[in-house]
Amino acid sequence: MATMRDFPVEYMRGRRNGVGRFRTLRATRLVVIAACGALVIAGCSPTSEPTTSENGSLPAATTATGTTASGSALNSIDPATFQAAVDAAAEELMIPGAVVQLRTPQGDFVAAVGTTELGADTPPAAQTHFRIASNTKTLTAALTVLLAQDGKLRFSDPVSTYVADVPNGENITIAQLLTMRSGLYNYTSSPELAATLDSDPAKAWTPQEVLDIAFSRPPNFPPGTSYEYNNTNYALLGLIAEKVGGRPLAEQFQERLLGPLGLNQTSLPAADDTAIPDSYSHGYMYGESAYALVDEPYPADMQAAARAGTLQPLDYTNQNPSYATAAGGAISTADNLATWIRALVSGEVLNPEYQQQWRDSLQPEDPDAPDGQQYGYGISYQRFGPNASMYYHGGELPGFNSFIGYDPDNGVALVIWANLTLSPEGKTTANALLPTVLDEIYAGMSLAPTPAPTPTR
Repeated sequence: MATMRDFPVEYMRGRRNGVGRFRTLRATRLVVIAACGALVIAGCSPTSEPTTSENGSLPAATTATGTTASGSALNSIDPATFQAAVDAAAEELMIPGAVVQLRTPQGDFVAAVGTTELGADTPPAAQTHFRIASNTKTLTAALTVLLAQDGKLRFSDPVSTYVADVPNGENITIAQLLTMRSGLYNYTSSPELAATLDSDPAKAWTPQEVLDIAFSRPPNFPPGTSYEYNNTNYALLGLIAEKVGGRPLAEQFQERLLGPLGLNQTSLPAADDTAIPDSYSHGYMYGESAYALVDEPYPADMQAAARAGTLQPLDYTNQNPSYATAAGGAISTADNLATWIRALVSGEVLNPEYQQQWRDSLQPEDPDAPDGQQYGYGISYQRFGPNASMYYHGGELPGFNSFIGYDPDNGVALVIWANLTLSPEGKTTANALLPTVLDEIYAGMSLAPTPAPTPTR
């Protein structure tokens, strides 16, 4: 029997980008122990969990089609039980609103909890727009692979071929950017970025401005020698894609990825556009932007005030995410993201040769844990039980937290989003919901209490 205790995922709370953000993320670890051995799954989450709901009782709605499990790896999902599990976990985390979209061979299930706006009764749904933060990286990476498929770039090309003045640029390859192994300084770790986001939240950022922040500091390690989740890598990939593709990133996303798959609820806004299309969720976080961007832990008195309800979360809905564009600036819905992650993993986006290269790009984040979390071309992978594994990504920025994943062996697509970045005790909310959801989906798993996560940057 597998036991999920802690999910370490470095998800991207990077850039967490204020828009998608992703910066590395303070992850709560989910350690999975299978009958054949202990495996670690990465997931981004922070520290412990709260116990009260922001609005008292949270309204909830569940829809589902199908009730019969297709195989021994999956539970037979009861919609009411599924909804109740999500309700309880979201209430414990004090999340104002959340959606869990699940697609399995036995049917589609949506558990919606709470409200899209504090002080209002507007339940979220699978079609509610939200900022997907670092899940944008899956789009940026897929476009980069398509450009390689077109013969317009090679994964072995040095970054200096396309962008000037990158520290070690002649020794950093596009593949190393994609797999988070460039060694460059992560610009979302800089205190000046968080300070500017708080003092001028509407500021429109250019990729060069954020890269200037990164390039003003020495690299963290020589290229290719280590793994570090890093938004600078994907800011560079966005510039490279625009140069070799000959058009703005948003246009290429639409023509190459979103349009062909019918993802008409997904977009990459212009740098001066801080709006979210209707219908949308507001996004909330306790404290200033640094708590999301650099994984600063909440002080004890702040945690206590948030849990007691004397400290209310701030509304970050319209903070400009242009600082994160290619790394975390996109907007989407749970419905669109479930379609996207399935298509990406199933081979509907890339041709067979490049799909195999995309899969083969996965490398252990920790070389001493080869069976643990792996990161490749804009995607993570982990086996979390004898019959279950998932390709996935996460996204976090001030206001929102999300997870997208697809298990090709069992035909399971999963999207979780929450409109609170961090619980009062610092847990990244979508990742903190994940163990509960996986326990409902997969047979032979049982959840143990989640220990406090280890912050990662």
